[in-house]
This record gives sequence, C-alpha cells and structure tokens, in this order.
Amino acid sequence: MKKICIIDYGSGNVASVFNVIKFLGYDCKITNDLDYIQNSTHIILPGVGSYSAAMKKIKKKISINDLENEVLKKKKPFLGICVGMQILSSYGHEFEKFKGLDWIPGKVCKIDNQKLPHIGWNNIQIKKKSVLLNNLDVDYNFYFVNSFQFIPEDKENIISTTNYQQDFCSIIQRENIFGVQFHPEKSQKAGQLLIKNFLNLN
Repeated sequence: MKKICIIDYGSGNVASVFNVIKFLGYDCKITNDLDYIQNSTHIILPGVGSYSAAMKKIKKKISINDLENEVLKKKKPFLGICVGMQILSSYGHEFEKFKGLDWIPGKVCKIDNQKLPHIGWNNIQIKKKSVLLNNLDVDYNFYFVNSFQFIPEDKENIISTTNYQQDFCSIIQRENIFGVQFHPEKSQKAGQLLIKNFLNLN
C-alpha cells in the first residue's frame, strides 16, 4: 500500500498538495515525524518563499541525515515542488549565497527578465522522457509562480524547460529524485496526472 509523506516544515502550500493526493485516492499525511517518514513509500517536499528560509526551516524541523537515508540510500521516490525543487541544488543565490541539499548538483539564480515574478500558466518543452510525463499531452499548461531558476551542472538532469524570455528548467530528475518548478497541485488535470504518475512509482 502506498503511504505518502508531505514534509511539514512550515511551508504555506502543503494543504493544497494534500488535498490533491487525497482526491486521487492515496493515503497521505503532512508531518515531520521520523517514524512516518521512514515508513512512507513516497516523499513530497512542497515549498514557497525564499531558498534560504526554506533550508533553515527544514533543518529546524527534521534531520537532513535521516531524510538523506530515506531518499539517497533507500531510493524512495522524492518530489520537490517550486522552492522544494530549488533546494535540491548545491546552493542558491537569492538574498545571499546559501547551501542547499546538493542532491542534484547545480545552482539557483534569478531569471533574466524584468517582469518578475513569473506568474501564471505556461507550457513546458519536453527534453527527454520521464515517468512523470506518462499520458501527459504536450499541449498541457502548468501554473508557475517563480523568480528564480535551477541551473543543473549536468544538463541530462533536465526533463523539460519553460520559456519566459529565456528558457529555464521546469522539471528535473536524477534517479529517484524529481523536481518541478511549477505547482502541479494548482495545475488542474495536468498537475493531477503528473502527481499520479509520481505516486505510481514503486
């Protein structure tokens, strides 16, 4: 039986992620309880706000070593959403240079566009196949709210890009670790399909 853990570290959009997962019919809990995390089959890290604030909150709420044991050693499927994707990087440049989880080597920096934040519906340009995109129509749009972009060291980790005067990485993957810059929980049918694809991973 699938057991989904949404990491609770004080992020503002966890309830909407929870609601979509329950709507799709999966057992789910918002928590930072280590026992639940260890017994979960899938881990989701939503995020809103700044890179450094998110990292500071996570470190206060849970042990990074314990989380890495579940994701990097046990290889549980992991999905980072928005800032939850960005902090998968080595470090971010927002208000200061700040160290991230470094699970997918790379950096996060500001999008080169005078009109920020990037808010609203936008499409994705698929660069390589991923199970996240199973049964997804190429014309589907997703809902974005971001001013920063993840630039991975290895471009093979880029699953899709999105254009906002420049192309930026909108889906990233390294083995069992996935990240999406948009908000699938706010992206209606397309977002539900993507989340379902993630939850169907073994």
